[in-house]
Amino acid sequence: MSRDICVHTWPCSYYLELEKQWVPGKLSLTSLSLKFMTDKTREILVNFPLSSIIEIKKEASYFIFSSITILEKDHNKHWFSSLQPSRNVVFSIIEHFWRELLLSQSGAAVEESSSPMTKGKELTGLMACTQKRLEDTARVLHHQGKQLDSISRGLDKMESDLDVADRLLTELESPSWWPFSFKLWKIPSETKPKWDASMASSKAFGKEGIVIKIPAVISQKTESHVKPGRLTVLVSGLEIQNSDSLLMHRFEREEVDDIKVHTPYEISIRQRFIGKPDIAYRLISAKMPEVIPILEMQFSKKIEFLEDALMLRSTRTSPLAEKGYSVWHAASGLMDHAMHCEPSSGSQEGRPLQLQTSEPLISEGDSQELRQILRKLKDLALDAETELERQDEALDGITAAVDRTTLTIDKHNRRVKKLT
Repeated sequence: MSRDICVHTWPCSYYLELEKQWVPGKLSLTSLSLKFMTDKTREILVNFPLSSIIEIKKEASYFIFSSITILEKDHNKHWFSSLQPSRNVVFSIIEHFWRELLLSQSGAAVEESSSPMTKGKELTGLMACTQKRLEDTARVLHHQGKQLDSISRGLDKMESDLDVADRLLTELESPSWWPFSFKLWKIPSETKPKWDASMASSKAFGKEGIVIKIPAVISQKTESHVKPGRLTVLVSGLEIQNSDSLLMHRFEREEVDDIKVHTPYEISIRQRFIGKPDIAYRLISAKMPEVIPILEMQFSKKIEFLEDALMLRSTRTSPLAEKGYSVWHAASGLMDHAMHCEPSSGSQEGRPLQLQTSEPLISEGDSQELRQILRKLKDLALDAETELERQDEALDGITAAVDRTTLTIDKHNRRVKKLT
């Protein structure tokens, strides 16, 4: 997915210092750059990367009000005014993407300046991303297994309660002179604390872990009021926090009614209610492309890609699937080539000069790192396979237990109807 996708566009005015006039147009932000295009001539007056910005400020004077100034490294200062929906919204979003870009480039710039990007490093980066996605999937799968175990324990408790109900119904069906009735009536009071304890343990069981946490610009109800905060994706829900890490709202997994992906950097989350307003949040983040695949996996039936994001999704699924397929073959092929790149005696006679100057496509360090990642991927895949097999067995047990419980409940209902 290209990183040069438009994140947001705002109507505004740009100040031409040479002509001493304001020009109406639109300010467009991508994850890497900022540009202004005029309305009349469609001419791009400014277009500069976010990495060249050294300062973003809100300024005002007797002649200029509610403006945003952006200072570049070459000391070029740009003035933007008449920003819609508001200056604070535009400033917060631009500042967020600028800061995230600086943070992401702080460590990568040093590494890239010290050594150029090679095929080995490119493959290592792709394999590391694959490993991260598989780890996230394994974490969600593990939590799903905990939920199935909790369901199995609940069904076991339900069967024990039905046994108690069976004994109680037997007592009610028995004559009044039956001598063992007082023992049966004591059973529910003894089993009730055990049920409460199991319920408490099941509630405390499996506190979900954090899948991913990203900074975001958050708006609620209207887009004219935004605030910085964080989006936390849990294996059983979503949490929205403000900049002070205070919880603004928590969506349980079953409470989320729909998630709309407006762009690769902007989503909206909504919980519907009857008789009162819905709870909806709109989030914009430079790290959102990392979260959307996880949301798509967790909320596959509730997520909706809008027109701008749908085209990007289609371009992401097919080429990336082919890319993922080619990465595995390229990794194995290039590693084999790197291991067998030493010249043979017969080939040295034919082309001695070329073989002396040739270098392996992947260095020894990169090949070792790729081997480690491939081992981890293999272990994760085997663990996921084992967990899936265990969950299949658990589902079979749950199905059988549900069938038994249903039959028992029907039998007890018929017995209760006879008593009444």
